[in-house]
Amino acid sequence: MPDLVITNAKIVLGDEVIDASLSVKDGMIADFDHGRVSHGEDFGGDYLIPGLVELHTDHFENHYRPRPGVTWNAMAALQSHDAQIAGAGITTVFDAVRLGSDPEVGDISEDVAAQVGAIETASGEDRLRAQHFVHLRCELPTSDCYDHFAAHCALPVVKLASMMDHTPGARQYTTLEHYVAYYQKRMRLSDAEMAAFIRDRQAEQVKYSDVNRLAILTRGREVGLAFASHDDATVAHVDEARRDGVVIAEFPTTLDAAKAAHSGGLAVLMGAPNVVRGASHNGNISASDLAREGVLDVLSSDYVPFALLLAGFLLPERVESITLPQAIRTVTSNPARAARLDDRGEIAIGKRADLVRVRLVNGTPVVRSVWREGQRVN
Repeated sequence: MPDLVITNAKIVLGDEVIDASLSVKDGMIADFDHGRVSHGEDFGGDYLIPGLVELHTDHFENHYRPRPGVTWNAMAALQSHDAQIAGAGITTVFDAVRLGSDPEVGDISEDVAAQVGAIETASGEDRLRAQHFVHLRCELPTSDCYDHFAAHCALPVVKLASMMDHTPGARQYTTLEHYVAYYQKRMRLSDAEMAAFIRDRQAEQVKYSDVNRLAILTRGREVGLAFASHDDATVAHVDEARRDGVVIAEFPTTLDAAKAAHSGGLAVLMGAPNVVRGASHNGNISASDLAREGVLDVLSSDYVPFALLLAGFLLPERVESITLPQAIRTVTSNPARAARLDDRGEIAIGKRADLVRVRLVNGTPVVRSVWREGQRVN
C-alpha cells in the first residue's frame, strides 16, 4: 500500500497542470491517477507543486547575526531559520555562509565554523525539516578567504561555492557614486573616511582577489564542488566564469551579461524579491525583464524565504509569455539541476516526494502542507 495518497489536486508538472491523484511509496513518487480516487488526502482543488529548491539564501546569517554586533546560538538560529524555510515550501536549501573577514565585519573565523558546524551537526541528527546544504560565499578581496574555504570545503554538507567581489566600482557597484550612495550613510563615514575606505578596499582587491580565485577553484575542483559567479556585469565577466567551469551565474547586473551567461550554458539566477518588488533594490536589471528575454533560469529567495513561492506564482502575471509550469521550474527543477541534484525538483515517478500543497487566496499562495521524502514536515 502507498504511504501517502493525494487526490483532487491540481498537480503542476514540468509543462502542464493536470487534475489528478498521486501516490507516494518509500519516500518516492510511485504513481499518478488522472482524476479522483476514493481514498487519500483530498486537496479540494489546491495546487500540488514540487518542494522548492533554494540555492542562495542569506537568511540563516540573518538569524545568526540578528543585530549589529550580536551573534546568536548557531543551532538555535539554524532551527529558527529552518522553520521559516519549510513554512515557505522550501524542502532543499543551500545556506549561504560568508567567507572572508574585512574591517566592516571583523574577524569571522569563529562565525564561519559555528554556522557550518551547526548545519553539519543538525543534518546528521535529523533536526531539520528541509534538507540543508552549505553554499560558501567567497569574498575574494579578503586576506583570509581561502583559509576559511580550505577549512570547510571538503565537508559532505558543502556543495556549492560562489566567487564574490564587492569592491567599490566593481560588478554590483559599477560606479563609485552608486557605492557611496548605498554605503556611506549606513557606515556613518565622513567624505574623507569614505574615500580612504574605498582606496583600502581597492588595494585589497589587487592584492588578494586573483590569488584567492585560483586557489579556491583549484581546491574546489578537487573536492567536486559546483561553482557560481556573482554579479557579472560584462560579457568579459561571463567569459571568465565559463573558462573557470562555473555552472551558475548569480544576479547578473546587465542584460548583456545575462544573455551571455544563458547562451553559454550557465544557469542564470536572479532574486525572487526582484520579481515581487518589480525591480532590483539597487537599480540593476529586472528579473522580469530577463524572463521576457528568455534568459531567466533560476530564482532565489535571497533574503526573504517566502519570496520564492510568491515569485513562482507572480511571474506568469508579470510576464505574459511565462506559464505557471515554466515559472515553477525556476524554483524547483531548474535549481535542482544546476546544483546537480537530479533526484528532486519535479513531480515525476521515481523522483523524491518533496511536495507542497498550495492554495491561492486572493491571488497570494498559501502553504497548506509540506512533505520531504514523503514525510510531513509542515
